[in-house]
Amino acid sequence: MNNFVYKFEKKLYINLTNRCSNNCTFCLRNNGDEVGGYYLWLEREPTAEEVIELLKKEDLKKYPEVVFCGYGEPTYRIDEINKIGTYLKSKSAFTRLDTNGQGNLINGYNIVEKLVNIIDKVSISLNQYNAQEYDKICLSEFGEKGFDAMIDFAVMCKNSGIKTRFTLVDVIDEEDKKKCQSLAKTLDIDLDIRSYIE
Repeated sequence: MNNFVYKFEKKLYINLTNRCSNNCTFCLRNNGDEVGGYYLWLEREPTAEEVIELLKKEDLKKYPEVVFCGYGEPTYRIDEINKIGTYLKSKSAFTRLDTNGQGNLINGYNIVEKLVNIIDKVSISLNQYNAQEYDKICLSEFGEKGFDAMIDFAVMCKNSGIKTRFTLVDVIDEEDKKKCQSLAKTLDIDLDIRSYIE
């Protein structure tokens, strides 16, 4: 069964794709097929209309956030995010995008302008403090350019008025964590360190 919309920790999540430009060594996709009991590998990608029909069955007011996340990089489906996000904002839902920050490289243009009025918060996987160290653990199809694009994307989101934060999975050493914290502080972007999910 394709779980295009699922519930986890009192939030509603939208699973648009299994494609990703990274192959992170610590990704939970390498450890299993489910989150919160939901099988998240897709047989096909949903249309925006299919997702909206599923969302119409939900009481959106009871969810603090509706999150574009799933088992892949959502920005491969930027047009669908735009359509679904427009619907969610018409229902006054609070929206969040979880991303590796490489959407501009993936799509070949600046996607931030499509996010401004539909995404309230963007959560970007930082994972390391420079391009060389980042690529060692994220194994981006864009190589070290993936890191630079991610940083640029974060700054553009912040400057566009989208609430922006970095996240860091707790799989690197303390010295590297400190360097990530210093980078985030320099960019004036919040950083959340998350526990590694087995």
